[in-house]
Amino acid sequence: MENVTLNVKGMSCGHCVKAIEGSVGSLQGVEQVKINLEAGKVNIAFDHDKVTLDEIKETIDDQGYDVV
Repeated sequence: MENVTLNVKGMSCGHCVKAIEGSVGSLQGVEQVKINLEAGKVNIAFDHDKVTLDEIKETIDDQGYDVV
């Protein structure tokens, strides 16, 4: 299991949190998604044998947010 914290721009409300939690959380291999809206951070626990960090970043990007 791997843990990573990503800086994500564009999150501003509960809808943003639900969009990211839902999309990233549905990826195979993702165990946990925690979002700190005020800090603009997304903490993800995932199995790197099942999903790559690039796939996770792309999923966040597809929701309209920028991973920096």
